[in-house]
Amino acid sequence: MTVILVLFTFVAFLLIDFFFSRNKQAVFVPEQVVRHDATLPRPTPKFVGGFQIPENLRYHPGHTWALSESPNLVRVGVDDFASKILGNVESVALPQRGQWIRQGQKLMSFNRHGETVDMVSPIEGSVADVNENVLRNPETAGKDPYGEGWLITVQSPDAKTNFKNLMGGGLARWWTEEAAVRLQKKVPTVMGSLALAQDGGVATDALANEIPEKEWAAVAREFFLT
Repeated sequence: MTVILVLFTFVAFLLIDFFFSRNKQAVFVPEQVVRHDATLPRPTPKFVGGFQIPENLRYHPGHTWALSESPNLVRVGVDDFASKILGNVESVALPQRGQWIRQGQKLMSFNRHGETVDMVSPIEGSVADVNENVLRNPETAGKDPYGEGWLITVQSPDAKTNFKNLMGGGLARWWTEEAAVRLQKKVPTVMGSLALAQDGGVATDALANEIPEKEWAAVAREFFLT
C-alpha cells in the first residue's frame, strides 16, 4: 500500500509539472529596463536533505539515475540516497551484456550482511556494458555513485520517451527531500545523521549502520520500490 501511495504522489507531481510547463510563456524584458542591482537567481542547491542531486541527471523514484550520453546510449547508476541506505555492500549482481531490461523492473541486486535487496531500472533497452570494477569492488557504488560507481550502460531505442517518465530539476529535489523526511519518521535512529544535513550539510556515509539490522532490508525495499 505504501508503494502505491508513493507512486500515486509521484504521478500527481509529474502531471502538475507537465501542465505548468505547457502553460508557461516566455517573458522578454527590454534591455534598457534591466537593473544592474537586480536580485540574481538563487543557485541550485548541490545537496537536498543531505543528499547530492546532480542537475545533469534524471531520476527514477526507486532512487536510480540515468544520463544520456548519446541519443540512444544511457548510463545508469544509483543515487546518493540509495548509496547511503546500502552502505558497505558485500556483493552486487548486474545484468549481462545484451540482456533486455525494462523501465521500472528489477535491474540489480545488492547483498549486505546476508540480506539481499533489488533495485529497478530507470530506462528500457539492451545492456551495452557493465562496470566490472563495481562487480570486483561493490563498495565503489556507494563511495562514488555518480562517478566510478556507475553500474551499466544501455542502448535504449526509445530513450526520449523513457526520460519523460523520470524526474529532474525541482521535482527531483522535492522527491529527495521528501524521502529524507520519510526516512527520519520511519527510522528515528537516523535522526542524528540527518539533523545537520537538513541545514545544507551532508548525510553521513555511516547512515546504513544506524538502521536497525532487522529493519534494514524492509526499509531498503520500501524506498527502492521493490
